Amino acid sequence: MTLETDYLVIGSGAAGLSFALKAAEHGHVILVTKGEMNECNTNYAQGGICSVTYEPDTFQKHIDDTMVCGGGICDMNAVRLVVTRAPQLMKDLIQWGARFDKTREGKYELNREGGHSEHRILHHKDETGAEIERTLISQVKTHKNIEVLEHHFAVDLLTQHHLGQFVTRHTGGIECYGAYVMDLKKERIMTILSKVTVLATGGVGNVYNVTTNPSVATGDGIAMAHRAKAVIENMEFIQFHPTALYNPGERPSFLITEALRGFGAILKTQDGKEFMQKYHPMGSLAPRDVVARSIDNEMKIRGEDFVYLDVTHCNPHETINHFPNIYHKCLSINIDITKDMIPVAPAAHYCCGGVKVDTNGETTIKRLYALGETSCTGLHGANRLASNSLTEAVVYADQAVRHSTEHLAEYSIQRGIPDWNDDGTTATEEMILITQNTKEMQQIMSNYVGIVRSNLRLERARRRLEIIYKENEELYLKSKLNKELCELRNMIDVGYLIIKHAQAMKRSIGLHYSLDYPLETLVPPTDGQKRRSTEF
Repeated sequence: MTLETDYLVIGSGAAGLSFALKAAEHGHVILVTKGEMNECNTNYAQGGICSVTYEPDTFQKHIDDTMVCGGGICDMNAVRLVVTRAPQLMKDLIQWGARFDKTREGKYELNREGGHSEHRILHHKDETGAEIERTLISQVKTHKNIEVLEHHFAVDLLTQHHLGQFVTRHTGGIECYGAYVMDLKKERIMTILSKVTVLATGGVGNVYNVTTNPSVATGDGIAMAHRAKAVIENMEFIQFHPTALYNPGERPSFLITEALRGFGAILKTQDGKEFMQKYHPMGSLAPRDVVARSIDNEMKIRGEDFVYLDVTHCNPHETINHFPNIYHKCLSINIDITKDMIPVAPAAHYCCGGVKVDTNGETTIKRLYALGETSCTGLHGANRLASNSLTEAVVYADQAVRHSTEHLAEYSIQRGIPDWNDDGTTATEEMILITQNTKEMQQIMSNYVGIVRSNLRLERARRRLEIIYKENEELYLKSKLNKELCELRNMIDVGYLIIKHAQAMKRSIGLHYSLDYPLETLVPPTDGQKRRSTEF
């Protein structure tokens, strides 16, 4: 079965949906998502979305905060683009129906989170991502030019390779012609040909044993782009959210938003003592990499599995009003946050690297765009500033629509792509082969490639992951595909990229902390800063 479209969008978070809505004004859109539309990282984002809104905040302050948090290696062009375009894109969301909280005076109520010098976080209670996702889904469902395929899994991108040409990462002029997509309910693989393809598949959290990401965050877009020979960069910078609810056995881990610390919550050890002042002058509002490492260190030297986040000193009514989702979640496990401290521990949360794109969101493969957490725009550098991610997603989606529509008339549907061929394969009878390797991979990544790393740990991780890779590739080649097998394949590819990029980074900076290299001091932003690329 073959489908044809102007735009193929893979992923249904803020980036994919906002691109689809705007692209649909210029052509037909097929939007593919492997679960329900709302099963994505956007839907789980609690804190908010950044935008300079009122004085005394300024674009320059937001730029400076982003650069300092990113270790000074952010791409200044990307930073300026996102910061200066943000207010207009907030207006687009509001026009579509997004409801951000306001004060009694009618102004937008702005939160402050770690690393921010001013209050600039637009939010909807503590469910901002869910509000944005609700807004975008309602618009997409009613648009006549958008065809949504839920429970469809993108397996691989189509390039000249599928026309019999030999393609390497150094081949010039690689183009994307669409993707092979698996209908999970009918268990068949179709070919979707497109003039423009957009990867917006979200993050990589499930590469690790403990994550705040939903189960769909398996790095599919990054892995597909890597196999298609796109340039991937900055994969060593994996952000661990400092404060996930410590509730053993729950997956994904429930996120305790950074906005709670902006509201006044204080991190404490299990004996009730504050500790963040030992590590950073901003205390509990220090950048996420600092807070995560500090918590990790305190847990290790004390031999404990969690620390506490204390908001009991704040006004109970205001706490419940601002954070109803967190309040009710904690209450469900017998923790009243107005009276009890919250047990928290770091969890894999966000990937600052990904598929390298320019300021138009286009990858090094023509006709292929990458957006949101799948992409590496250069905005985040070595560490993401809190709540910059949703802003980046909608800004770059807008950029990609502008660029792709300008060139749409130049592209045509590529004929001659063969249908998926699974002759000689059989259904996987022993799922334990997949589930056990998935668990082993997650343990390897968590133990050796986590918050703190070393050359020895990284090399040990590489060797062990190589064994799992070979086993899974053998199974992949002889099996009829299923979602679990493909996801494991993608997570192994992503784990490999994280390890190799980390091994190439011969210093500690931002989210990459190695025991073999002294930690560098965060540097102030300069106009001359250039982004760094490590490609394999």
